[in-house]
Amino acid sequence: MPVFSSDTVALVTGASRGAGAAIARALAREGAAVCVNYLASQDLAQSVADEIEGAGGRAFTHQADVTDPDAVQAMVDAVVERWGRLDVVVSSALPSYSFDPGADYVSVETATWEHFDRQYQGAVRAAFNLARAALPTMKAQGSGSLVHIGTNLIYNPVVTYHDYTAAKAGLVGITRTLAKELGPHGVRVNLVAGGLLQTTDASAVTTDEVFEFVRQGTPLQETVTPEQFADAVLFFASPWSRSVTGQSLAVDGGLTMA
Repeated sequence: MPVFSSDTVALVTGASRGAGAAIARALAREGAAVCVNYLASQDLAQSVADEIEGAGGRAFTHQADVTDPDAVQAMVDAVVERWGRLDVVVSSALPSYSFDPGADYVSVETATWEHFDRQYQGAVRAAFNLARAALPTMKAQGSGSLVHIGTNLIYNPVVTYHDYTAAKAGLVGITRTLAKELGPHGVRVNLVAGGLLQTTDASAVTTDEVFEFVRQGTPLQETVTPEQFADAVLFFASPWSRSVTGQSLAVDGGLTMA
C-alpha cells in the first residue's frame, strides 16, 4: 500500500539527477504526484518525469532557478494550478559543486567569499524562497512538509569544504526557525543530512579509495546510495513523521552520531 494518499502533491528541486532524481522517484513510487524541478538539464528532468509516468505515476517538469523568488513563486503557482494543492517541498537543488579535496575552496587560504555566497544562495536563500512561496497554500490546507537536504559534514568535517559546510549549517538554522514559526499552521520542517553518496555528479570525482575509507568507517560497513538516502527523505515527507519537526537526521550508515 502506498505511503501517500492519492491526492498528495510534491515538489522536488534539483530533481533532474542524483539525489534529487532519486527522491522524486521515491515520492512518486509511494503515490505522490511530483513536480520535477530543474535549472538547465531539461532532457534529464524530462527523463525522470517520463520514468515516473511510465511506472504509472504522475509527474511534470518545471524549470526554475531556486535562488530567484519570482521564479520559485511561478513554479509553486504552476504546481497548485495543475493539481490543486502542495503537500511536500524537498529543497535538494545544489549549486554546482565537486567533492574534490584538492579544490581551492577546501583551504581558508585559497577560498573566497564568492565561494561561500554561491553556496548560501543555493542552500539558505533557496529554502527561504520555497518556504515563502509554499506557505500560503500549506496554511490554507492546514498541513505541509518542508524537507531540506543537508550534510553530515556539519557534525564531522572530515574534509574542510568551508563554503558548502557553512551554508548547510545555515540550513540547519533556518530549518529550526521555520519549524518554530510554521508549526502552529500544521507545517513541519525537517532536514536530512547526507553523507558521501555513491554516486552523484558531486561525488563523481571521489576515488574508490575514498569511498572504501568511508565504508570502513561506518557501523553498517556500507556507503549510502541516492536511493537509500531518498527512502529517509520519505519519512519526513510522509505522515509517518506527523509529530516530528525541527529535526536533522544524518543518513550516512552511522558514520556520524550526533
